Amino acid sequence: MTPTTDIQFSAQKNAAPLAIIALKGALDFAKQIDLRLVKLFKDSGTKVYADVDSFIVDTSYPRFTTGDGKGMVNDTVRSKDVYIICDVGNHGVTYDLFEKQIPITPDEHYADLKRIICACAGKPYRITVIMPLLYGGRQHRRAGRESLDCAMMLQELKAMGVTDIITFDAHDPRVQNAVPLMGFDNFFPTYQILKALKKKYPEIDLHNDFMVVSPDEGAMSRNIYYASVLGVDLGMFYKRRDYTKVVNGRNPIIAHEYIGSSVSGKNIFVADDIIATGDSVIKLATELKEKGADKIFLSCTFPLFTEGVDKFNKAHEEGMFEAVVSTNLTYRIPELAGCDWFIESDLSKYIAYIIASCNFNESVGKLLDPIDKIKNLLKK
Repeated sequence: MTPTTDIQFSAQKNAAPLAIIALKGALDFAKQIDLRLVKLFKDSGTKVYADVDSFIVDTSYPRFTTGDGKGMVNDTVRSKDVYIICDVGNHGVTYDLFEKQIPITPDEHYADLKRIICACAGKPYRITVIMPLLYGGRQHRRAGRESLDCAMMLQELKAMGVTDIITFDAHDPRVQNAVPLMGFDNFFPTYQILKALKKKYPEIDLHNDFMVVSPDEGAMSRNIYYASVLGVDLGMFYKRRDYTKVVNGRNPIIAHEYIGSSVSGKNIFVADDIIATGDSVIKLATELKEKGADKIFLSCTFPLFTEGVDKFNKAHEEGMFEAVVSTNLTYRIPELAGCDWFIESDLSKYIAYIIASCNFNESVGKLLDPIDKIKNLLKK
């Protein structure tokens, strides 16, 4: 067995037979995870899943032409350890509504999740929801009279019998306080992103003339982690916003103020959870260049690119940044495949390890903190 997980599959019994359900828009990613799991169990020599070629359960999500939908489980899930994979950010799938093709929104992905849980009819041994991009994650706290979408989602899933939520780089992990008695594991792709960066740019020294800069105060914790494990300086940008206005659901940024040591002549690494419009990170990269920074590497867990890639292509051509390092945890717009500045890190193997650990009731502590793997990467 690979030392990454320390799971002794052949020596311990699994909690219940493993089953994976992929919601619409998450099937391709689920198939990658499924292949990793099958190989993982076969390589480990476990007898439990020796003859299993796939863990994916056949499901369907038909809709009437009026837009009403339903979830159907076409295989048995009785007494199984079910893992439902849901990508609420996948707007690349559509459905027919009054003879129009309508992209599925996060709300509709979440509705499909509840439908499929309902279709299981309480028969599984337990249900774990793998939702890398947390539904309503950016609507995590109340400011005035407004909804608390993420907290409501967690409470609804708990009431429906979900025992655990597995997510990645939650915008505010404190939202788990809404369900203190339900499992909530928040993983970070720190190692995978650094590995992808080193693979693409092996000449980059992550120790000398290297610096981590946080794009705002909200991203400080993840950037502090990067700076700590790399042993480099940390800077931060503070966003001054106009709180008298709301544009596209948020208060517009007036200016970025930099706090920290000089970035002149250094390679800069900037980590955030989401790249949406990209306006903030491009402006940040521009200001870092004006301060004398050398190469700038942007990273995010979820590459949404809600306004396309044109502005990034232009900024890259002007030398504002070197690359964007991200993951395949959510839907990527097709245009990204043609961008030589975009580096994608595959997280299917990581999630396969997480599922295998949970199915055998093993601790995921070592998977939550990849400090040893990062140190080994730096030694190489």
